[in-house]
Amino acid sequence: MIRPMTRADRPTVLALIEATGFFRPDEIQVAAELIDAYLDQPSQRDYNVVVVTDDQGAAAGYMTYGPTPLTLGTFDLYWMAVDPKTQGRGHGRALVEWLERTVRQAGGRLLVIETSSTVKYEPTRRFYLGLKYTEVARIPDFYGPGDDRVIFTKRLG
Repeated sequence: MIRPMTRADRPTVLALIEATGFFRPDEIQVAAELIDAYLDQPSQRDYNVVVVTDDQGAAAGYMTYGPTPLTLGTFDLYWMAVDPKTQGRGHGRALVEWLERTVRQAGGRLLVIETSSTVKYEPTRRFYLGLKYTEVARIPDFYGPGDDRVIFTKRLG
């Protein structure tokens, strides 16, 4: 099940973000700030946060997304993480497919996802390619020396 994130989910979600081993402490801090903006400022419209739950109803993954400022119908998937203990069970796929449906229903036409070019992120890039996203750009050394920003998009019909 995918549902809006609640304050009760916050500790679990932050723990699973850290448990992935993919994010630096400063990145985890930014993820927490976006979660807090969503939870503390319900009138803001920049960020939406949802969780996918396991069979017991606990958060097994999460996603932050929103409309891209100054665009017509473009949305960004800003953050997504799945608990390493539950990876491979379709939670990530469920989140992305849910997002695609949600964006279509909101009149969205384009989804944008960015990730790192490092070896550690190879499974992430394969995941998005498997969901029919297209790599449209790379910005060399964006995140740091030898760490390109890889941008994927998918047009929604």
